[in-house]
Amino acid sequence: MERETSRTTDEPPEQQPDFGLFGPQSVTWRVHADPMMLPAGLRALLLQALHPLAMAGVAEHSRYREDPWGRLLRTAQYVGAVTYGSTAQAEAALARVRAVHLRVRGTDPDTGAGYRADDPELLTWVHCCETDSFLRVTRAGGLRLTAAEADRYVAEQRETAWRLGVPRTAPLPATVDELDDYFDRIRPELRAGPAAREAARFAVLPPMPLWVALATPARPAWTGIMALGVASLPRWARRLYGLPGWPVADLGARVATRSLRTSLLVLPAALREGPHLKEARARLAAHG
Repeated sequence: MERETSRTTDEPPEQQPDFGLFGPQSVTWRVHADPMMLPAGLRALLLQALHPLAMAGVAEHSRYREDPWGRLLRTAQYVGAVTYGSTAQAEAALARVRAVHLRVRGTDPDTGAGYRADDPELLTWVHCCETDSFLRVTRAGGLRLTAAEADRYVAEQRETAWRLGVPRTAPLPATVDELDDYFDRIRPELRAGPAAREAARFAVLPPMPLWVALATPARPAWTGIMALGVASLPRWARRLYGLPGWPVADLGARVATRSLRTSLLVLPAALREGPHLKEARARLAAHG
């Protein structure tokens, strides 16, 4: 994928900053810097759980029950490294995920179907859930993107999927319409089985130290953010989970998402930006 950066063509290569896989002119930098990425990520996890084979892999190989906050932190670090890290940082993060995928394989206990995390079809499913969730939740919160920029984001995100193992010849969605078509095609394969419902319940009420739950606003804050992630799911996905799929719920989710984003944008950048984004901004500032 051809990437745009702020590099100048007359600079010696050794003086050119390494902006990694995307660069400061990419739509990816804008989307992934948005404060709504947390509820967007939770939406992606709930969506991913609806694929029986993807959920079987999580249920049998993930330690999300024992270490939910560590898993969340590692996921955030991965997204930050791949988005804003140098090429070496991004490749290291991708290599760690590929190594994990090699070990994740087994049989779905409900259907008897075999699965492996490095299967290009499962990689495509996970990729599309993340791309769709990151784009839709940030835009619903008020991130201003033109239709062309939204399509460009979908096209940019293919780079990560390719580097994780999806063949470059595979029909990965390159526009928002193609992303919608993908979900339309795969919907007959999806269901909210017992493992998916258990994961969703765990996500809504994860364990917290007693003093955190009682003496801080962490529990109600998490519940509110998680509720946004649930409410922002497509209507068909909410129905699979046995939740209301009414259009009015979409309006309520949009209003709540915009309100949360507005309140988070008031916070200083030092509090809401991750370390990889801060490092990338420093490289950009040093570059002039």
